[in-house]
Amino acid sequence: MTLRQLEILRAVLRFQTTMAAARVLGMSQPAVSAALKQMESQLGFALFERVNNRLFPTEAARMLQQEAEPLFTIHTALEQKLQDLRDDTITRLRILSTPPLGHHALPRALDLFLRHNPRVRIFFDVRDLDEIQRQIEAGATDLGFGLSLEHRPGLTAQPLLEDRMVCVCRPEHPLAALPVVRPADLAAHPFIALEAGRRMGAAVRQAFLEARQPFLFRAEVRYADTACALAAAGLGASVVDPFSPRRAPRELAVRPFEPAIPSIAYAFWSGRTELPRTARRFLAETTDVIRRSLNQAQV
Repeated sequence: MTLRQLEILRAVLRFQTTMAAARVLGMSQPAVSAALKQMESQLGFALFERVNNRLFPTEAARMLQQEAEPLFTIHTALEQKLQDLRDDTITRLRILSTPPLGHHALPRALDLFLRHNPRVRIFFDVRDLDEIQRQIEAGATDLGFGLSLEHRPGLTAQPLLEDRMVCVCRPEHPLAALPVVRPADLAAHPFIALEAGRRMGAAVRQAFLEARQPFLFRAEVRYADTACALAAAGLGASVVDPFSPRRAPRELAVRPFEPAIPSIAYAFWSGRTELPRTARRFLAETTDVIRRSLNQAQV
């Protein structure tokens, strides 16, 4: 199958009708229908079931679209690089970050960098760590920032700051009176857990297991930001990375958690190619700003 055929299939799956797909692709509706039939003829199996003039994608069509998605990511990145080469008066920098760094330290660093480099254009977004790694490996992102990065062969990582996970709760909560919070202390109070399938959530569960304490929770959330918001609202206590509470409301007490769970902030990029010059300059000019922002005490 050609990339154009995959693009047509992707559009029909996304917009659900050949007419809508045709408008997006700049084609006629009959041309889209003909292309689908040609694909099915080449492949030897149906991509859609046709019922009362409506198309219903088969499992094979969905699998093809899912497997082809990385190709579109690479293609988009290539088109953007070509545009960068055409427009040599403006340099572009693409940065993705997980929420703990992307909502606090990175905006400050970007503000400083753009003041000194006004002709640089930034693409910046906050994503999951796994998605950031995939984007970097596909060449769609120059720099990534995240916490507790596991070794990945295709990535080069630079540690920025090492700290440890903390317990958060409201100031009047009984745990706020303790100098250090342990699993046994948390077992007696409503707990807000980080999602089990994520690195930090798994690490907290392991700490409870090693302390021989039952892991019970009132709520389970994906992001540490959400856990901090719920803790500040009085739903219970949580154990999160040390950086997220620094953006939380003042109605939040932060206490060390033991056993200590390291939380390391990293910058990382593709190990298969040289880090782009603008990205190297950004890291060189703003690493200290990022570290200071991460290391600020909560006020």
